[in-house]
Amino acid sequence: MKILFNGFQHGHVDLLYRQTLKIPELEIAACLEEDKKAASAASGRLGIPIVQDSCDAWLSGDISIVAIGKKYGERGQAVIRALMAGRHVISDKPLCTRMEELDEIERLVTEKQLKLGCMLDLLDLPQVNRAKDLLKKKYLGEVRNISFGGQHYIDYLHRPSWYFEKDMHGGTINDLAIHGIDLVRELTALEIEKVDGVRTWNAYAVRNPEFKDSAVFMARLSNGAELLADVSYSAPAQVFSMPAYWNFKFWCERGLLTFQYTDSHVTVFEEGATEPQILEGIMPEKSYLGKFMEDIQENSNARTRSIIASTRAALRIQKEADAFSM
Repeated sequence: MKILFNGFQHGHVDLLYRQTLKIPELEIAACLEEDKKAASAASGRLGIPIVQDSCDAWLSGDISIVAIGKKYGERGQAVIRALMAGRHVISDKPLCTRMEELDEIERLVTEKQLKLGCMLDLLDLPQVNRAKDLLKKKYLGEVRNISFGGQHYIDYLHRPSWYFEKDMHGGTINDLAIHGIDLVRELTALEIEKVDGVRTWNAYAVRNPEFKDSAVFMARLSNGAELLADVSYSAPAQVFSMPAYWNFKFWCERGLLTFQYTDSHVTVFEEGATEPQILEGIMPEKSYLGKFMEDIQENSNARTRSIIASTRAALRIQKEADAFSM
């Protein structure tokens, strides 16, 4: 199968490109980036030719998959055009920044029986897979409350300038919280039913006072549990080595299950136990990219539907934040 890369506006797409090279079934047809500066930068990073060309002409060829790495605010339309051409799509997150775009994406994948993939790669972590197994078995009983922190560094030195352009970012919740929302849905099979509180505001992006870099929300899940989250651009530069980075807590009937990005273990505090249990993570059988390929080969819609549901939840919370923060 041939895969076409459309856009290198974020470094995440470099990782997707490198991961694609390891999939024997995939052949990279071309790498496109219309912006001259972004094309030159990506070419230098990856050591490959980047074609300054529009995707539309390529979609008439024998392309099976389009990988999307446009600016956030341009992704929805790029995804829609690829789907309209009958191509499967894998994208960096967020998939899109507008609910009407997601509605059209959902309509097209259903009508044309196409698959979606998204770089929601927290599910690839061994600690997440172990936690999923424990929660599925109800090791500590029912989930009663969940909290997570996904704070990031504003990083003006490396952050693309388009982040701060009008209508290009799409909001901090849609940008960052999508990871945590997707993880919670996949691990618990619970859905977000109601947004109980949300706020976004500017606190750290001092050069761009209109950019709402801080974001917190409180949402009710389908079993009545409450989800609390902070996904602000509030962390220092060393955030990727901090225990607070993507730190999840699942408060259950009989104790606490917790894990974080920087540690491959899961810690369980069971009611009545004198010591916590520290459990080794379990590597998942397939990565997000492997699952996407499996869905195409087996004609499964499970992950496609889940990506749409997670994106819809993130956009819904973002919309409420935007309305509240006006």
